[in-house]
Amino acid sequence: MRRPLFFYFWNEGRVSDIVICEFMDEAAITEGLRGFDYFYDPNLVDHPNDLNVRLKDARAIIVRNRTQVRGALLDAAPKLKAVGRLGVGLDNIDLEACAKRNIAVLPASGANDLSVAEYVITSAMMLLRGAYMATGSVVAGKWPRNTLIGREIADKVMGLVGFGSIARLTAKLAAAMGMKVIAFDPLVDDAAFTRAGVQRQTLENLLALADVVSLHVPLNDKTRNMIDASALSRMRSDAILINAARGGVVDEAAVAAALKAKKLGGAALDVFVEEPLKSGGIFADVPNLILTPHIAGVTVESNTRVSWVTVENVKKVLNA
Repeated sequence: MRRPLFFYFWNEGRVSDIVICEFMDEAAITEGLRGFDYFYDPNLVDHPNDLNVRLKDARAIIVRNRTQVRGALLDAAPKLKAVGRLGVGLDNIDLEACAKRNIAVLPASGANDLSVAEYVITSAMMLLRGAYMATGSVVAGKWPRNTLIGREIADKVMGLVGFGSIARLTAKLAAAMGMKVIAFDPLVDDAAFTRAGVQRQTLENLLALADVVSLHVPLNDKTRNMIDASALSRMRSDAILINAARGGVVDEAAVAAALKAKKLGGAALDVFVEEPLKSGGIFADVPNLILTPHIAGVTVESNTRVSWVTVENVKKVLNA
């Protein structure tokens, strides 16, 4: 039986130039980092003391979203020059502290756009149609056809909150499915909306008009809990909410309450304030809800792309 890859890289006591503490594509490590002294353990994120010891002489660290690149970790890495981020969200990285130390922060921009966009469209179709949760009933001999007559995605309105690269690709896929696409983003100029054939709206209008609201914003002081009970009350009672952006952008308790009260048609949440969720929390027995473990941007294909982009980004900095 083949042992996990990280055992091959476990060189106790040896100085490592690059430390990789979360999972990534194996070929990107073995082929892309050939010639570098690296240490890889995808479980190292769960052992912060061991991670800090490993970082003593490291010039680069490669992380996903779970590793908190701040405080004690940065203090433990005096030689750090690069943080390779296997993804695009940077809220787990102290950007100000890295800038002060001239540490390059390197997101894998664009590498997982398609995976997230496909997740949004798939979730929208599942929740609009409503028939895909019936396996247990059908196996039990029930035949609930009359209660599972759902809606088509064609001619529905997709509302995108945020209009960056992932949202623009989502808009393209949604349009191909026959949807009308509207979007809100005060930081994007009108030309980008025009090129994409997407109608610009205020947030208030978007929430009122959209059959599907998909979030595509970073987590910051302006976006924290932007979809709260008040925002949900402005949405249609049969609308679908999808959050594959960042936990904290939605008020999770308000979403659960709206679904239970049938004031929201459905929701798909891939990201949460606290990850992993605690057993038996606010989402227990909530109807028309899809929960996934921060996986929207991770597919076999995107993991390969993200890993190679990150490897090349880190190598450029270390070879400079």
